[in-house]
Amino acid sequence: MRRKPSVAKNKKEIWYKLDLSAIVYPTLQRKDFSSVYRLSVLMKEEIDPLLLQKALDITLPRFPTYKVAIRKGVFWRYLEPNNRPGPFVMPDIKNPCMPMPFKANNRYLVRVYYYGRRISLEAHHCLGDGTGGMCVLQTLTAVYLGLKGHNVTPSGFVLNIDDAADPEELEDAYMRYANARVRPPRPSEKTYRVHGTKEPFYTLNIIDGIMSVKEIMAVAGKYNATLTEYLNSVLLYALLQKQEHDFHIKLRPVKIAMPVNLRRFFPSKTLRNFITMVYPSIDPRLGDYTFEEIVTQVHNYMRYYINEKFLRGDITTNAATQRNPVIRVVPLFIKDFVVRTFYTKVQDKNSSAGLTNMGAMKVPADMKEHIERFDIYMGQPFSSRTNCAIISFEDTLTVNFASSIAESDVERLFFKKLVQDGIHVKIESNRDNKIIK
Repeated sequence: MRRKPSVAKNKKEIWYKLDLSAIVYPTLQRKDFSSVYRLSVLMKEEIDPLLLQKALDITLPRFPTYKVAIRKGVFWRYLEPNNRPGPFVMPDIKNPCMPMPFKANNRYLVRVYYYGRRISLEAHHCLGDGTGGMCVLQTLTAVYLGLKGHNVTPSGFVLNIDDAADPEELEDAYMRYANARVRPPRPSEKTYRVHGTKEPFYTLNIIDGIMSVKEIMAVAGKYNATLTEYLNSVLLYALLQKQEHDFHIKLRPVKIAMPVNLRRFFPSKTLRNFITMVYPSIDPRLGDYTFEEIVTQVHNYMRYYINEKFLRGDITTNAATQRNPVIRVVPLFIKDFVVRTFYTKVQDKNSSAGLTNMGAMKVPADMKEHIERFDIYMGQPFSSRTNCAIISFEDTLTVNFASSIAESDVERLFFKKLVQDGIHVKIESNRDNKIIK
């Protein structure tokens, strides 16, 4: 009888180029740093790890760009199908988003943890952004609930595991829309950086603020701002206060690196990276700013820059180097050196903190009753600063800070301002004997 070719052998013929954003993340990989983010869902019942493992085994093949290993070629890195055993669910750990070596974990670039009622998914950013990760997490959760006897109808972030992946889910959507007739220059001015005591290796300090969506929306409305504009303004306000209290020879602009989900402006089903960065900022060298003035400036910045025209130009600028025929044939080790140097010397110094807002999470109606809230963490910052991530579900909004420095001044000033504005905040943290006052 003729032997059929193995599935693994067939799948090795399928590989994926890293998308435009993903090219950078492996370049920045260090023994003590990986570009890893975490998404969590807090359920209303204790997690059964055996069922969760079964659900993961069923779910991951539906996402071919997540069931992969990263490989290095002469000119580029790429993703190839990974048919090794795993990944295996694990009890959660105190310090999330630990570095993810490419050859560890049977070469998988995803990790799934459980603790009490919580399921957490960690993914390397070279696989995709938070939207793609949320599709994996919610689909995994739906399959898990199905195994427990609660059937969930696929919709939104929950995909049908019986369907083959849509080719558009696997595309590098940047290259489809990088067609502006001008390439705007990149901002390069150095910004204020928070100086703190670096924590020991593998330590990530987490501080969560949990609050009511209705309360924070009401406060933002008083400032004629959206929720995102208001929280950006609060973070800028905290950073300005921190710089003022720190010893400084001269003041510097305070700037936030904020990812924008390009799917809002350019139709795409991609589950890979499809974001770009904008940088709302305040320059204290121009004078003292009231909080109301900060909100106004952030509001106007968002209206001016976050639109299809400016974002298309930004994508086109980013895509220019990848399309350059000379750069394409430069060996990978040279590309790595140039990208790493540019990021370290220029890009990383272009912001004082990071802030991302995943927005209001929607889930299928028959899944809603089983979920209490979601959390998102941007993971370990590349350098000494804090990252802030926001997500909401129903009337619960969580603001999740992650940093690798001991001081929590920025977080304290941030939540202090929310409380001053009349917002009730519940604080949770993984820090030992450290209280945010």
